[in-house]
Amino acid sequence: MRIARFTTGSNPMFGIVQEKDGVDMVYGITGDPLYTQIQPNGTILPLEDVRLLAPVIPRSKVVGVGKNYAEHAREMGSETPESPLLFLKPNTSVIGPNDPIIYPSYAKELGFEAELAVVIKTLAKNVPAERASDVILGYTCANDLTARDAQREEAQWFRAKAFDTSCPLGPWIETDLDTANARIRSLVNGEVKQDATSADMLLTIPELIEEITRSTTLLPGDVILTGTPAGVGLLEAGETVEIEIDGIGTLTNRVETPEDLEA
Repeated sequence: MRIARFTTGSNPMFGIVQEKDGVDMVYGITGDPLYTQIQPNGTILPLEDVRLLAPVIPRSKVVGVGKNYAEHAREMGSETPESPLLFLKPNTSVIGPNDPIIYPSYAKELGFEAELAVVIKTLAKNVPAERASDVILGYTCANDLTARDAQREEAQWFRAKAFDTSCPLGPWIETDLDTANARIRSLVNGEVKQDATSADMLLTIPELIEEITRSTTLLPGDVILTGTPAGVGLLEAGETVEIEIDGIGTLTNRVETPEDLEA
């Protein structure tokens, strides 16, 4: 099931994306599927007639996982960590499909990272790996944007990874995904940059949930970024970056400068 968050120009609402007669349609539902049972509200629209929003705004946080792919660790000139390298992004970093990525004014190197994101559906603390599926609502595409020069300059990565628009999510939440071998790709201006599968993760999603909830309580709507494969690179203003995950879809965003928005 594909759960989307969308607008037609008024208040945001949630809906289920389904194909009908070869056309993707959005069937509106009442309330927030994190907290209410899914019930249709009578709204039925072609997908092309709505504006997709970030499928979830985390209630408290986005948890990132660094160096969870061995080849990526090597391309960054480091060894794979003995335990997961975890960091946080605020919910103000989240944007949706086709929203502009704003190049940070203090940065000269803006990097993209294609990632499979996990959306949490219930309060989760000390969750063993074998019960991880109990706390997962579904999965979406993510781009863990990083100011690489700021990342080199500071140990705790706040300016590098927590800036506004640094966490595009979308296009929707897929509740039924085989995460054992999902293909993950990034493209910049149509050119493939990353191409790998989730099978290359050092720690699986259940193992990550066990490790994260050992120290931190996850709340409904929180998001886990599960790491990026090799092939990361830098973006320039005006470029378009796409994150594709088989079984989910494509997340597309364009890089702009603050001056572009003022023009």
